[in-house]
Amino acid sequence: MDKKMTSGEIARIAGVSQKAVRLYDEKGLLKPSGYSEGNYRLYDESSLRILEKIVALKQIGFSLEEIRDNLIAGDASDVEEALRIQLKEMEERRYQMDKVIAAISGTLERKEKDLDWDDVAEIVQTISLDQRADERHWDALKHTGSEPDWYVKIFGSLNLKENDKILDLGCGFSKLWRNNWNKIPAGSSIFAYDVHGSWADNFAQYLEENRQALPDGVGINLRFSDLEEAQTWDEIAGDKGYDVIIAHYIDYMLKSPEEFIRRVSEVLSDKGVFSYNGAGSCGSWQLFFKNAMEAAGAGSHYYDKKLEEIEEKRRTCLDMLGRYFGKVDPVIVSNKWHYTDAEEIIAKMEEAMDDPARLTPADKKRMFDYFSDLIEKNGEAVIEIGSRFWHCGR
Repeated sequence: MDKKMTSGEIARIAGVSQKAVRLYDEKGLLKPSGYSEGNYRLYDESSLRILEKIVALKQIGFSLEEIRDNLIAGDASDVEEALRIQLKEMEERRYQMDKVIAAISGTLERKEKDLDWDDVAEIVQTISLDQRADERHWDALKHTGSEPDWYVKIFGSLNLKENDKILDLGCGFSKLWRNNWNKIPAGSSIFAYDVHGSWADNFAQYLEENRQALPDGVGINLRFSDLEEAQTWDEIAGDKGYDVIIAHYIDYMLKSPEEFIRRVSEVLSDKGVFSYNGAGSCGSWQLFFKNAMEAAGAGSHYYDKKLEEIEEKRRTCLDMLGRYFGKVDPVIVSNKWHYTDAEEIIAKMEEAMDDPARLTPADKKRMFDYFSDLIEKNGEAVIEIGSRFWHCGR
């Protein structure tokens, strides 16, 4: 007969408190194997094995509800699936923590004066913006992985030449340079700016490890400084006369885009080119889905407001650029997105809508059938999307 243990004894062996043992009983995870004459809970060896399992699963992040519902009475396959789900959730938590750490570190690095609660609000906003940008990035990788690299395409659109003096504003992780390391024209001088606590910290390490592999005469000077600060532009102006200035995927982070553009115009060389993809530079998704819904016989009005807003932002951006540059030319860089699941396309449709809640069940079914038929016929649905970059000059 198995030795019986009191709640205190089993708690001590498992390294938890008696209170925890009582809680696990109340939650239905660890029931006593019997009771003493004084009505105290008693546990046996099988109870101890369950308790140790609970402790282990809690250590790796499972909630008591998850342990109770999915694991204690589950078979091996249930456990494996639960662990895979838990791994994904823990990686997401780590991602969120990394974002918080980066945002706080960046704020502390660039603030020389006393911090206030407005700075805390800025941290929260930075985390939110970065998260949405990263979600779009990973979604693009998933559906465009079979296509030529996006940053190789952007690099090609810049038409860089030997001995160009290049200013990269908000360089971040710098895929533009990493993914074209051997293609950077000889003799190029690149001045890259960003703040500490961003992905530029990672680029700094990459740069040191790979500097020797750069083409002949190429120099990359990474500087950590805030582009909203006047002293940063005093430093930039010291190297005045840039042949190419790049400001990609930075517009959403700028407090004053026009002040930024004005400062850029003052340091661009007479024959230089400024590449910018500011507000209103896209809208291809909304236009594609509007046309697809018309082709499927569904309502297409779901995108009208968004398209009007994008067009208004585009006009505003063009007017702003026109105040500082004599030439503003659109350069379209396109990519093909591949889908084999109609549900994923519907999710993308809803993300691009004015208000996803307005999509009627009938229209949703029409579009699901439309894309399902397209996938069945061709093996996949291919959606070509273009992004607009403004190339500006004097």
